[in-house]
Amino acid sequence: MTATRRDGTTEPVDDAAPRPPARRPAPTGPPADPGLTRELLAGLAEAVVTTDGAGRVTLINAMATELLPEVRPGAELARSPVAALARAALAGAGDFDGDHRGRRLRGTRRDLTGGRHAWYVRDVTEERVRDDALLAERSRTSFLARTGSRLALSLDRARTLRAAVTLAVPFLADAAIVVHRPAPPAAPVPHWHRYADGDPAPVDGVAPTELTAALPGLADALAGGPPPRPAAWGPADLAALAPLLPTGLPPGAVLVSPMPGATGPAAALLLVRRAGRADFDGRDVELGHEFAARAGAALATAELYGEQAHLARVLQHNLLPPALPTIPGLALAGGYRATGDSLRIGGDFYDVRPTGRGATFAIGDVSGRGVGAAVLTGRVRQSLRTLRLVEQRPRELLRLLNRALLDAPDAARRSQFTSLLLGTAEPLPEGGLRVRIAGGGHPAPLVLRADGVVTPVAVGGMPVGALAGARFVEAEVRLAPGEVMLAQTDGVTRACGGGPDGEPLGEARLSAALADSAGLSPGALVDRLLPLVDEWLAGRGDDDVALLALAPAGRD
Repeated sequence: MTATRRDGTTEPVDDAAPRPPARRPAPTGPPADPGLTRELLAGLAEAVVTTDGAGRVTLINAMATELLPEVRPGAELARSPVAALARAALAGAGDFDGDHRGRRLRGTRRDLTGGRHAWYVRDVTEERVRDDALLAERSRTSFLARTGSRLALSLDRARTLRAAVTLAVPFLADAAIVVHRPAPPAAPVPHWHRYADGDPAPVDGVAPTELTAALPGLADALAGGPPPRPAAWGPADLAALAPLLPTGLPPGAVLVSPMPGATGPAAALLLVRRAGRADFDGRDVELGHEFAARAGAALATAELYGEQAHLARVLQHNLLPPALPTIPGLALAGGYRATGDSLRIGGDFYDVRPTGRGATFAIGDVSGRGVGAAVLTGRVRQSLRTLRLVEQRPRELLRLLNRALLDAPDAARRSQFTSLLLGTAEPLPEGGLRVRIAGGGHPAPLVLRADGVVTPVAVGGMPVGALAGARFVEAEVRLAPGEVMLAQTDGVTRACGGGPDGEPLGEARLSAALADSAGLSPGALVDRLLPLVDEWLAGRGDDDVALLALAPAGRD
């Protein structure tokens, strides 16, 4: 291939040689249109402010005119009345966040050519309000969850009252006061508990008799009415509240909330904010009423528990084994341990009654726990006292008692029964004792011989009060001087907690401990065995324990 020179000659051309790129015409676009630029900027939801290399405003859009009316073209941005934007421009910061004219503004800077800058500013007031509302709601929810857990931990009335006023401060108020009427049998005079921010501990006292009428809404709250509407308290109202407040806390806003109980009003909660703190808004009022309702429920639960615990103590006191009588020719000792839970009334008992020829004795364990067990225990003991007037033979006495329990009107519905040992002990002229025992489903008594040999007395039998055709077994044992018979409830051998892997004390360990006690009197024997059971329980027992030891006289 050839190419023609300017002089008309030709020369060969290599087709493979690279060719220089063809020149393309420079791109051409529409001419700059300032009007179009302003229209585009005016359609933005953000305020746009541009500055030149000297920091002077060169352009603002329509939103900037509305949001930042103080910013004008030609002005130095670092001296702008918009404080947050001016500080950011002066410091060369890349963004800012601040308040202006009651609005929350957030801006970001973008660097342009020639040392110029563009600021994009947004109004985030509504966004901040939503965020603040969400955080506040989370805080309120967390407060209710936290305080609800704390209130549920206590079953003591006084402790619950202290918790109610302590937990409300300072989240809800600067001081919290609970006005309540004490539990019976105390006089129904209003009392109060108070805790204020800065106090070392809650304080309490007796309220003046005119207090409930003097404070707006308090009488209605204590009467169980609906939560009163928040209202401004006048100087006279605040003056009536002053005796319940600590010195140095000028009261401002006050919110009264009822604390409803299970059957009626438990108390009333007064939340007091110091003068200068914001009033209770609608959400604060709802939160205060909700907290008061939860505190009232916790207080009602504590009061119910207190009543049940008091009833249990009264019942247990009446069911404690009586002092053992002094009987010629017979040495006696008894031991009793009640379960640690004041509401779990057990049914273990023992009883000894003198007769003309010696004594009758009984040891038993009623099934179940609580008030039902206490009632049945009292019924069994009272029935025994009555039936002993007509029958003292152990097995016949068990039969009569079984019939008496089954004849009770609610026997079928209760489905309760008792294990029982009944016996007679008669001193012998030549020394020693003759013991006749009948068993009704009770653990076998153990006889400790003088040489340390332990022998169970097989009496067996069926539980008393369970079946109309129950069969009972009777046995006779002779105790020589130096020998002891021990009767116990199953709480002894079932004692768990302190042993390896939580295993019970068991009959083998009890027999071994008894064998090591040969030569001891009944009193010394019981004093040795009870600490052994306590140690094995390790404070975690859930059953009563009863022991009854008897021996020929001369050993105590």
